[in-house]
Amino acid sequence: MMSGTETRPNTPNWRTGAEQPWDPEDLAVAQGKYPTPENVARAKAELERDGAAAIERTVP
Repeated sequence: MMSGTETRPNTPNWRTGAEQPWDPEDLAVAQGKYPTPENVARAKAELERDGAAAIERTVP
């Protein structure tokens, strides 16, 4: 019997884009925008306001 912390063989390890750190430049580019100062500032504000949800909307 397996405990709750073990995974079964061949079970996918699902990950989302928000499980890693993101820079505002990365978010702007992932959204299809050039990393201009304006787009980076907007992405920074979005990350500060929404946190991981900002990334999940773009990179599920």
